[in-house]
Amino acid sequence: MIELLPAEVRDQIAAGEVVERPAHMVKELVENSLDAHSTQITVKVKNGGRFVEIQDNGQGIQSNQLSLALDRFATSKIRQSDDLWKLKTYGFRGEALASLAAVSRLTLISRTSGDEQASQIKSDFGKKSLIDQVSSDFGTRIIVENLFDNVPARLKFLKSESAEHQAIKNVIKAMALTRAQVEFRYFENDKLILMYSPVSTQIQRTQQVLEIGPLYTAQEKTSDGWNVEVHFTAPDQVAKTSKNIWIFVQDRHVQDRALQAALMDAYRSLLMHGEYPIGVLKLKVPEDQVDVNIHPTKSQVKFMDSSQAFRFVHHTLRSELEKGPWLKSPASVVAQASPTPVHFQAPHQALKFDDQAFQVTTYRQKNSEWNIPARVEEARTLSYASSLSETKEKTPIQTGVWSRLQVMGQVGLTYIVTQDESKVVLIDQHAAHERVAFERLMKSWAGGKIEIQDFLFPLAIDLTMAQAEVIFQLNESFQKLGVTIERLGPSTIGIKSAPAFVKDSVFAEILEKMADEVLDKGGSFQFEKKVVDICATLACHSVIRAGQALSIAEMKSLLEQMDEFPLSSFCPHGRPVSLEWTFDKLEKDFGRRV
Repeated sequence: MIELLPAEVRDQIAAGEVVERPAHMVKELVENSLDAHSTQITVKVKNGGRFVEIQDNGQGIQSNQLSLALDRFATSKIRQSDDLWKLKTYGFRGEALASLAAVSRLTLISRTSGDEQASQIKSDFGKKSLIDQVSSDFGTRIIVENLFDNVPARLKFLKSESAEHQAIKNVIKAMALTRAQVEFRYFENDKLILMYSPVSTQIQRTQQVLEIGPLYTAQEKTSDGWNVEVHFTAPDQVAKTSKNIWIFVQDRHVQDRALQAALMDAYRSLLMHGEYPIGVLKLKVPEDQVDVNIHPTKSQVKFMDSSQAFRFVHHTLRSELEKGPWLKSPASVVAQASPTPVHFQAPHQALKFDDQAFQVTTYRQKNSEWNIPARVEEARTLSYASSLSETKEKTPIQTGVWSRLQVMGQVGLTYIVTQDESKVVLIDQHAAHERVAFERLMKSWAGGKIEIQDFLFPLAIDLTMAQAEVIFQLNESFQKLGVTIERLGPSTIGIKSAPAFVKDSVFAEILEKMADEVLDKGGSFQFEKKVVDICATLACHSVIRAGQALSIAEMKSLLEQMDEFPLSSFCPHGRPVSLEWTFDKLEKDFGRRV
């Protein structure tokens, strides 16, 4: 028999969706305060969030509407279904207060600017009281006590008090990041934990909340209403988890894997494995391009074109990262301990100079049985002399960030010792040259200038039919890399030529992975990622190594070449290229300064 559920059961079901844990409750209530144009919001919590008090100085609720505010689907923020696609507010469903009232002892006190006194209504697990007149400031004050006392099953799913408090703090931080001009105060067991005073710019609020700096900004606007702003740190300021990546869409804090992936991939070749960037992404798109109403807690959104959102964010951040905005001086990791003693290696000529800035010579052997090129054995001769005689387009950092350093010598046949007027800088010669070689390889690929080898017989690669179709559709991109392909069968790809530095044996794995990534994620972007991996591998094995002696001239030449590329502070695998010690620190360590 089908029966209509009692109102009490319906309210508890709604509460289970909207208020899964205390942090969700705080989020809903703070959003209501922001929608009421509050400029001061105070949040007090106890007992893991089972007691919460929130007070704001917003517009307030009129006395004759207090009771209605505790009913389901009662809201002042939408009137018709079309309004769902033109949302200018946070809360809009009219479920938060009603859901909370059903699973707690709730007190709602509010006073508008036209009221002489405040009005108060209480709800004892869904049972509303009469409205009383009380004394209170302008705005709204909500007190939630004994949360989930009438639904003990939900209490079992709450985490420890510290864990619930941490989740609430994250909500406060997220809300503070959405409104730089609003003051937020957060008390935990009567102790002030967070205090964010109003600031005039978003980057100031980001510095307040993340407690890190300096921060840099990437932003872009389009004529059709797309707007993105990212505040980010240099690649040497990283985290071990993704928790410091804050994503906002339409000023709503959301969890979105595609946008997080866009941020992560913008840092490609700048982070080591297990490192995550730190930053805040704020994306706004036309209202009809995103649905914010796909999850009860509004923690997820759905784009009409998710790939467009990915590309827009990725391009904006990557373009700014490639300028190396942190390079006012060589970006480096500051040593935490005193440096070890420096022993200088007497420099001597180790490598010959060449007219070309980067050169790879490949020797090939033929397989007598098959009369085709066997595995390519690469004996690379690399010269990295300065090509200053050539006419070059100026880059953002070609003002001598690295070449202005005075070269003192070489330590351990691995590190170049330099100094300027304020510090000593050690440069990892392999990591530095690896970045130079990598950037030049990528530039050559983009310009279609890579040394290739032709095969006497095509290399046959067996794939699935779907994989083969994807690879064949990328034929133009492959040709830019120097790979010429043809179709040998429904699921077989033949490789007629390829870059000389790529071994024959890796093609099957590369093509299979590339096709799968394109099928899973779409677009030719995955192809570029694979090219990055290939070029990084080549660069690593094609440059000067640790333990290789360099002359003073060669060291200076390397520094000059580093100035050609803004990302020279990091090798393609994300390792830092340099370490520095300020003279002030050295003087303190030697006891010359207190």
